[in-house]
Amino acid sequence: MLRVATRGSQLARWQADQVVAALGVPAEVSVVSTTGDRLEGVPVWEMGGTGVFVKEVSAAVLEGRADLAVHSAKDLPSATWPGLVLAAVPERGDPRDALVGAPLHALAPGSVVATGSVRRRAQLAWTRPDLTFTGLRGAIPTRLERVPTGGAAVVAHAALQRLGRARDAAEVLDPSVLLPQVGQGALAVECRADDEAVLEAVARIEDWPSRRAVDAERAFLACLGGGCDLPVGAWARPEGDDGGLRLDGLLASLDGLVLLRQSLVGDDPTALGSALARQLLDECGGRALLEGVGPA
Repeated sequence: MLRVATRGSQLARWQADQVVAALGVPAEVSVVSTTGDRLEGVPVWEMGGTGVFVKEVSAAVLEGRADLAVHSAKDLPSATWPGLVLAAVPERGDPRDALVGAPLHALAPGSVVATGSVRRRAQLAWTRPDLTFTGLRGAIPTRLERVPTGGAAVVAHAALQRLGRARDAAEVLDPSVLLPQVGQGALAVECRADDEAVLEAVARIEDWPSRRAVDAERAFLACLGGGCDLPVGAWARPEGDDGGLRLDGLLASLDGLVLLRQSLVGDDPTALGSALARQLLDECGGRALLEGVGPA
């Protein structure tokens, strides 16, 4: 029987159950408490950014208390822990963000938008500098209860769909308006690098187009050297019929006053992600922008 580690939220349990069902083998799901879950009132960037929702879950696999872990790909750091491997990316869900409460065009000047993501805040501030922002943390049902009066909250559209709450979306934002987070909408199955039996079992649920897209986005993030404490976004999708990929990448200032965005097409996901990141850094002023984002 496979032992599957996951976070304890309703969404995380749904994701783990979907992977177990796709594997079609006996499995036991084990819930692991993470730093991000325990410190619900603390902004993610104050806890050190990426990894706060996966570190303890990954440790359960690395230490042999679980055979594999199911993560939201967007929660993963850009580098996998030594001894572990990203074994499979199942078919990706909708990578887009959604507004709950009111659509963007209906928000009056000064309306409050709730989000705990600097990526979402920076891009919306660029598009609508007349909006104001407040933090938002917690599981999806909790976030839906905290939509500001007369304003909106931003959540991942895939999360709403997976929990049967898609009708709560007032608007699904096009990536031209709000570029998604790296890996958003995708699941990531992680196991030990030397566990050949689990690697073989998990390989059956790999969706190659989704894996290539996620690999390109993660390579982009890794080359930037940033995490979710930086306003970074990326979205890869198939281009043409010959295995090509188009990758959009974004880097912004925290206040949304500066927003750098470029697009590149290539065949190799890792090379594509790295090339686009270097283009933003070296040709578009991104390196100076990153230096200004860091702690004083």
